[in-house]
Amino acid sequence: MDVRATDTIDSLASNLASYLVAGQVNSVRRAYYYAEQAHDGQFRRSGDPYVTHPLAVANILCDMHMDHQSLMAALLHDVIEDTGISKTAIKNQFGGTVADLVDGVSKLNKINFSSRAEAQAENFQKMAMAMAKDLRVILVKIADRLHNMRTLGVLAPEKRRRIARETLDIYAPIANRLGMNNVRVEFEELGFQALYPMRARRIATAVKKIRGNRKEIVSQIQTSLEACLEREGLPGRTIGREKHHFSIYQKMRAQRKSFSEIMDVYAFRIIVDKVDTCYRVLGAVHNLYKPVPGRFKDYIAIPKANGYQSLHTTLFGMHGVPIEIQIRTEEMEAMANNGIAAHWLYKSGEESPSNAHMRAREWVNGLLELQKSAGNSLEFIEHVKIDLFPDEIYVFTPKGSIFELPTGSTAVDFAYAIHTDVGNSCVACRINRRLAPLSEPLQSGQTVEIITAAGGQPNPAWLSFVTTGKARSNIRHYLKNQRHSESVSLGRRLLNKALATFNTQLDKIPHESIDQVLKQTNQGSLDNLLAEIGLGNRMAYMVAQRLVPNNRTQEEVEKSESQHSLAIRGSEGLVMNYARCCHPIPGDPIVGHVSSGRGMVIHTDDCNNIADIRDNPEKCVTVTWDPDVEGEFSVELRVELENQRGIIATLATAVTGAEANIEKISTLERDARLSIVNLLISVRNRVHLAQVMKRIRLISAVSSVSRVKSRATRKVIRNTIGSHPFESDHGKDPAG
Repeated sequence: MDVRATDTIDSLASNLASYLVAGQVNSVRRAYYYAEQAHDGQFRRSGDPYVTHPLAVANILCDMHMDHQSLMAALLHDVIEDTGISKTAIKNQFGGTVADLVDGVSKLNKINFSSRAEAQAENFQKMAMAMAKDLRVILVKIADRLHNMRTLGVLAPEKRRRIARETLDIYAPIANRLGMNNVRVEFEELGFQALYPMRARRIATAVKKIRGNRKEIVSQIQTSLEACLEREGLPGRTIGREKHHFSIYQKMRAQRKSFSEIMDVYAFRIIVDKVDTCYRVLGAVHNLYKPVPGRFKDYIAIPKANGYQSLHTTLFGMHGVPIEIQIRTEEMEAMANNGIAAHWLYKSGEESPSNAHMRAREWVNGLLELQKSAGNSLEFIEHVKIDLFPDEIYVFTPKGSIFELPTGSTAVDFAYAIHTDVGNSCVACRINRRLAPLSEPLQSGQTVEIITAAGGQPNPAWLSFVTTGKARSNIRHYLKNQRHSESVSLGRRLLNKALATFNTQLDKIPHESIDQVLKQTNQGSLDNLLAEIGLGNRMAYMVAQRLVPNNRTQEEVEKSESQHSLAIRGSEGLVMNYARCCHPIPGDPIVGHVSSGRGMVIHTDDCNNIADIRDNPEKCVTVTWDPDVEGEFSVELRVELENQRGIIATLATAVTGAEANIEKISTLERDARLSIVNLLISVRNRVHLAQVMKRIRLISAVSSVSRVKSRATRKVIRNTIGSHPFESDHGKDPAG
């Protein structure tokens, strides 16, 4: 047995005796001896016996006054992974709670992942699941990572950098999210030194150098603040705050400021006895030095998401020196430094969970909700990283409830923060009682009202402006499910059309034949096979041939196909696309191109882009417009007109007067007298288009109006090379 290790377990036991009962301390001792025996013969890179690591982790948790079960889990946390001992053996020895904690903290190194990023993501995902069962898992994990970071020096540079990057990306923000400021700062400082050793050394040297020059000013400001509190009869202690090296580095990068500009600010913390005194001290320091407008923040009335509370203000000090001041109570100071750990550090008896504990639980429950809707572990971790960033805004519901959201959040983020169903059915919003776009970034203090509709559903465009992981994952989840159901529906119609050429339907096919085809195509269910057909990954005709073996000639097949064309309704959703090259509209002769991964793309019958595959039954499907087709369809018009003041407005009025929408407008001046205007408008069908064109022709300045089709594109490009540089973009059709 290692003598030094025995001394350490004795010193740990004596520290534990200050807040745990004798029986609990003995349980921790027993866990230590069990771990020591399990790790016998194993050594760390430093050459120390392996058991020194779990012991160090237990010491970190002891400083937080964690309970005896957490300390036992800390001592045993590598036993399952690194020795032959099972979770069941630990459960038999130390009980189910300790075994679950150990299992939650155990790493996932034995699983082979396709990438290191995926391994990290899966690891974090398992940790989130374990945290949901017991929050102590995250604290043991954080203590484990903290000791690993303290002993990083013995590892190879590449491994050192990888662990440091993971710590800065995930563990430091988690510590921050749980309000554990002391741990966060240590993670950041150690990670910074390991990841950017030269930058860390330079900043440390510069800070050391400047510290001597600042000493006198810091002392003067501190003396004047203490004298001010004494004059007003306000009890409190004032301490100067040192900026951390990583924080200096981040500010220099983010704000593009020099080292001297960042170090020009002097920071102090005033710690008082109660909340009332905080506000009185604020008044006193605002009388002493003038406050900087817009720099006051009240985190006591509205705490941060991690439970942090404090008053923040910035003052113009003597000689115009900026002074940052934080005012808080002793309890808030303890909470700011220890966060969720303060629940164990300061609790007395079996009182109700602390504010930080409740917030941490809410956050973990939010993680679980994210996990359910995320497609995979990498998508999940992408959402979590977004939510771990600390900058927040606070907005109100019309009834006065407060919601905290990341900076840059929109009304859609707010809608999903209220409830997933509110987000999914959101159609509009009011910000401070005025109607506003859903994409408008929210500001702190605004009142936001979400307008929902029964038929509302998420828009794919929302993904380009939402900020929170919850909104992003729920939108993706909804669209994924919607796309799946739409592709199943389209796949069923395509397969039934293909089966009609064999004079049968899907519901008439025997189950044995369907099961056989599912086995041949490696699909778990009929819906999956139909989705594959709908997305264009499998040809409906080929599947139909497998379902109904036949001996018909090609001529018979083609004749049957022409009799059973697929009707386009316009309501097929995400898996039915209308080609942008030829802009088909109801009334046009059309053909369907089955595009892998996209579903079906509808082209006009004479579109150049499908000329080569037009007669290939594996790539193109016979389609017609349903008599009751609905929706609006884009079409491009080319208008030749005389240059007149306000002519574009007149043109727009004519189009909207015919109940059509303008999606895009572009102007090309051909000479001083004539212009060519290209309009992309949405119409219901060819009849509606004819009405729009008739209205446009009635404008006296218009000399011609024609529909742009793709069939003349190549000819126009050929004819215009060397004449007009832009005309080839329009693909005009002189015939109209």
